[in-house]
Amino acid sequence: MKKILILIIKFYRKFLSPVKKIFFGMFTFGSSHNIGCRFYPTCSQYAIEAIEKHGAFKGSIMAIKRIGRCNPFNRGGYDPVK
Repeated sequence: MKKILILIIKFYRKFLSPVKKIFFGMFTFGSSHNIGCRFYPTCSQYAIEAIEKHGAFKGSIMAIKRIGRCNPFNRGGYDPVK
């Protein structure tokens, strides 16, 4: 199950994420708009690391919580898998 989830995340990173950046890039003006991830490591890398370290179920829950923290009210920053 871990390998399947990681393959899905890698598919997203390779094919869907670039399209998202192109699409949302059309609606931003100037260089002050950053459409990248507000966290380091990125949410997708965090998900892969969490799944590898904690297993499919707990790692997925951790990744979902991390994505839930991605909002304009959270500054982001360095947030490693613990």
